[in-house]
Amino acid sequence: MSGHSKWANIKRRKGAVDAKRGKIFTRLTKEIIVATRIGGGDPSGNPRLRSCIVAAKSENMPKDKIERAIKKGTGAIEGENYEEIRYEGYGPGGVAVIVECMSDNRNRTAGEVRHAFSKAGGNMGESGCVGWMFDRKGSITVAGDTVEEEKLMELAIEAGAEDVIEDAGEFQVLTDPDDFDVVREALEKEGVKFSEAAVTLIPQNMVEVGDEKTAKQLLRLLEVLEDNDDVQSVHANFDIPDAIMEALV
Repeated sequence: MSGHSKWANIKRRKGAVDAKRGKIFTRLTKEIIVATRIGGGDPSGNPRLRSCIVAAKSENMPKDKIERAIKKGTGAIEGENYEEIRYEGYGPGGVAVIVECMSDNRNRTAGEVRHAFSKAGGNMGESGCVGWMFDRKGSITVAGDTVEEEKLMELAIEAGAEDVIEDAGEFQVLTDPDDFDVVREALEKEGVKFSEAAVTLIPQNMVEVGDEKTAKQLLRLLEVLEDNDDVQSVHANFDIPDAIMEALV
């Protein structure tokens, strides 16, 4: 999990910059619109929308923006028609990469994602080519200095979590996707603070990237993909040694 966790830390450090560019709110708006169109505008009966709203509030997204996105999803006001698309491929060093997108133009998005892979020395593959290397899990990240491991373990397992992993100074609570909301809400009630909470893709095994040049190319690929307005999330199964990561960050 270490490489995945380190990349998550890098993304959080970049978060303030992305927020200034409006990217975080744009992505959250798309998530809310799509979740509403699929499951309706009532959060109590739509777990996906409920999770989107929690994520939006954690990023201090204004209430009126959340409500407007829901109205776009229900059709109460005119909104964009986003399509969920997933691309898979291999990055530098043979690292498996999954790119989850929401786009109103499939051809544009496919071309831009394919170009990003190619420019970084990777290649975009067929659907399913690397998906089998990842499991969809609920993931709740908790800073290690905010709660005792034993207490968090007890609360999480009692609420239905599958595991609690300590890595890079933080804890990651893993759940079955169907149990994610129950576990998250249980931890919230106990005052546990999260830095991230979402249903995401977790790699089954990691690929070590042991040289600085390849690591730099890989991180650049991930950054280019995440900077794309159509990209919602990027997942990769890399592990870069601490010495190389520290030299690059």
